[in-house]
Amino acid sequence: MKDPSRKRHIAKALTWRIVGSVDTVFLSWLITGNPMTGLKIGFAEVITKMVLYYLHERVWFSINLSKSGLVRENKMRHLAKTITWRMVGTADTMVLAWLLTGNPLTGVKIGLAELLTKMILYYIHERIWYRIDYGLIDRVEM
Repeated sequence: MKDPSRKRHIAKALTWRIVGSVDTVFLSWLITGNPMTGLKIGFAEVITKMVLYYLHERVWFSINLSKSGLVRENKMRHLAKTITWRMVGTADTMVLAWLLTGNPLTGVKIGLAELLTKMILYYIHERIWYRIDYGLIDRVEM
């Protein structure tokens, strides 16, 4: 039997990547002053972030937070996912920006700028997806 949650995680990865890439392009453009640099960084991260986000979702899906053996979904879990994802995502953006601009300080500036914007956007994304049943067989409210 196929795991329906995989479809959900792929859909979440796609929607998040759209939101995240638009944010990265915009911030990179603002910081470097060059829209092409913003586009290069934004497009470069599409593949790396899709893979990293999918893996992050699979790890969090497997984490069992309740004594009854059910995965618990709540605001604290979403906050924890937000923080862990942001750590992974920021590191990826910093490295990509450094490699594409040749300047490590540019990578740090873009990464730090993303910390706030992406955490807010990711939390909102998580809350929206929590309300969507796509890819779930049964949802247990706790």
